[in-house]
Formats: sequence, C-alpha cells, structure tokens
Amino acid sequence: MLLWFVIIYWVISIGIGLWAALRVKNTADFAAAGHSLPMYIVTATVFATWFGSEAVLGIPATFLKEGMEGIVSDPFGSSMCLILVGLFFARHLYSKKYLTIGDFFKEKYGRTVEVLITLCIVVSYLGWVSAQIKALGLVFNVVSNDGITQEWGMIIGAASVLIYTLFGGMWSVAITDFVQMIIIVLGMLYIGYEVAGMTGGVDVVVAHAVAADKLNILPDWNVAAVLGFLAALLTMMLGSIPQQDVFQRITSSKNADIAVKASVLGGLLYFLFAFIPIFLAYSATLIDPVLVEKYLNTDSQLILPNLILNHAPLFAQVLFFGALLSAIKSCASATLLAPSVTFAENIVKGFFKHLSDQYLLKIMRVTVLCFTVFVTLFALNSELSIFQMVESAYKVTLVAAFVPLAFGVYWSRANTLGGLLAVLFGLATWITFELLWPKAVMPPQLAGLCASILGMLIGGLVPSKLLKAAS
Repeated sequence: MLLWFVIIYWVISIGIGLWAALRVKNTADFAAAGHSLPMYIVTATVFATWFGSEAVLGIPATFLKEGMEGIVSDPFGSSMCLILVGLFFARHLYSKKYLTIGDFFKEKYGRTVEVLITLCIVVSYLGWVSAQIKALGLVFNVVSNDGITQEWGMIIGAASVLIYTLFGGMWSVAITDFVQMIIIVLGMLYIGYEVAGMTGGVDVVVAHAVAADKLNILPDWNVAAVLGFLAALLTMMLGSIPQQDVFQRITSSKNADIAVKASVLGGLLYFLFAFIPIFLAYSATLIDPVLVEKYLNTDSQLILPNLILNHAPLFAQVLFFGALLSAIKSCASATLLAPSVTFAENIVKGFFKHLSDQYLLKIMRVTVLCFTVFVTLFALNSELSIFQMVESAYKVTLVAAFVPLAFGVYWSRANTLGGLLAVLFGLATWITFELLWPKAVMPPQLAGLCASILGMLIGGLVPSKLLKAAS
C-alpha cells in the first residue's frame, strides 16, 4: 500500500513538472525562469533545494554517531551560507542580470578564469547530485521491502527527475519545489508530533541527548581540533556561496528585494526544519534501541526510514516518505540543472561566436541529459555516505571560487591576475595537501582557502603600470 502511494505521488509530481515546462520559450526561461518569480516561490525553492537527502538521512545519521560537533558543516554552515548570500551578495549579483554565476567571473576576470571556475563548479556538483541519486535508490528499496534494489532505485529515480528537468528547466524546478516544500513542512511537523508521542515528549529526547553528550558543538581546545572545526564550518558556509543553484534562485527573482529576503528566509527555514529529522532519528535510541544497534555501524542512514516503517501508522509513513521524496527530488532537479546550465553557457558557448538562443537551449538540455547519466554512474559505484558526498562537494569551490567572488564584489583592486592566481594557488595548495598531508593539523581545504586569498592579494597589489607593461 505504501509503495502505491509513493508511485502515485511520484507520477503526479512529474506531471506538475511537465506542465510547468510549457512556460519555457528561451534560455532565460530555462536557466532563470524568466527572472520573474515571486517571493513565496523563491523562498520555497531556496528551502527545498537545500533540504535534500543529506538533511533527512545524512545529517541525522552523522549526528547519531558524532553528535552536534559532527554536523557543524550542515545545517550550521549551509544555512549560514544562504543568509550570507542574501545579506552580502544577492543585491549586487541580481542587478547585473547574469544568466549564470560564471558570467560574473567572465566580466570581472576574463575568459580563462571563467572557464577554470566553471569547471570547478561543475565538478563540485558531482558529489551533491550523486548523494540525491543514492538516496532515491535507498528510498525505493525501503518502501518496496527490497522488491526494488538500491541500484535500480537509483536508475528509476534519476530517470524520472531527468524527465521534467530536461524539458522545464528552472520553471519546472521552481513550481515543483513550491509544491514539495508544502509536503516537506507538513510531513515533517506531523511525523515530529507522532514520534514525540512515542517518546514521552521533546523534552525527554533532548534530556537523553544531553546526558549522552550529543549536544556539545564546540571542539576540544587544541589547534588541530579548532582548525578542523573551522574547516568543516567554512567548507559549507563559504564554499556553497559561489554555486550556480544558489545564484539561480537570486537571478530568478522578480526583483532584488525578493532575492535578498527569500535567500535569508530560506536559510532560516532550512536551519529550523533540519533539526526535525535529527530529533526523529535520535528518538530511535529510545523507541527501538535494537534497531539503532543493528544499523549504527553498518548503514546508519537506514535507521530513520526503518523507524518510521516499523513504528508509525500508515498515514504517517505516507507523509514521511512523501516528504522525503519531495526533499530529494527538489534537490536533485536543482542540482542537475545548475551545472548543466553553467557548463553550456560558460564553456560551450564560448567556442561558438554566433550561437542562437534556441540552439543554446538545445545544448543546455543535452548537457542535462549527459550530466544525469554521469552522476548516476558515479552514484552506483561510490562507497561514500550521503553526508560525506555532500560535505566533500564544496571543497573545490571553497578553494577556487569563493575568493574571486567575494573580492570581485568588495575589493576594487581585484583584477584578472589576482583572479587567476587565486584559482591556481587555491587548487594547487588544496590538491597538494590532500595528496601529501591529508591528516595534517591544517586541513587541506583551509590551506587552499588561505593560498587563494594570498594569490588574490598578490595579483591585486601588483602596480597597474607593471600589468600594462606585461600585457
């Protein structure tokens, strides 16, 4: 019965996405919904894009093992990313009416930096999208009681999300995100109410977590622990800012005020609702400790869905898995679209001087198809957990893209040389540390970020006369 409810919901959501696709007439519609979305839609798509598989499955599983300190990157860092985007970047980027974040780098630093950063952005999505595909496989496997393998669940999930993303682009993503946000909010609140009743109340669960020392977020006061804490926080908080999916929500807004307010509000909503799955998963330690012991050291991502299957009534199961699928689908569609659009706009388009808008639209759709196939194959062959996939996705943009964006917006001396050195210094340092000293006191991505800042400062402080002479 549960499986049939899931199938019906899945078909309806695809239908909504295809209906929204009728609005797509050009690349601006496909990539940015015609720069016309109202406040409630933008807020919904900001929230729904980030509330993905890692929020419902990955973060709670990590919390059960490591406590609050283990999830500093998400939801703390990730929600702060959205708030910082709204406060410090949204208005500036919206005023330019760029189609992609890569267009900013092209205008500020030139073609070489544009291509380098675009490639970094595209690569960063590999882990994030694969995490959503992997989660779809897990959900189909669980609700079918092993009737559908996780591998086939990944393939079915990826193919169905591809259908409406391929045709509808940002319009389909935005409309389906709005519907799916409603389901996520209602489903999570209802399940939270049901599970709180099983445990004796929220205060009982919180008291148990405090006694188990799960709510301590601060690291030990030594250099290695503090730097590791900062690296985890900054990876998501800053590395997520120069991302196409975040930028698409800004540029899809009807005006700059909406872009600012929706980003901040979406970040706050994400932070608040991310704690509901954590509460649900930790409640399993009181409701069914045998279940927790069974999966904690094998696949802790299965604890929460199995808790709902074994202890919640059918209606609650339908709402939970409807909310879970909504979270995964909204995140998957957005993260399939974002790298595909920026690759077509900032890589492919540069090789064709007289490319028509309609032909570019076709290239964007072909890129969506190819990227979907690639990330599905990656997900099928990856052993990383959902949380690890998402957390590692932003290291490359932290070391290569954040500094050129932040300095490009706020430092008048940021120039082409500085942008290029920031990318090269950041990547070279990060890769070197990952290969030679991955467990060093200085985490590789933090070393890369420092090197990127140094590169920007060196390039920006070179006298303009020398630059002119060299050119």
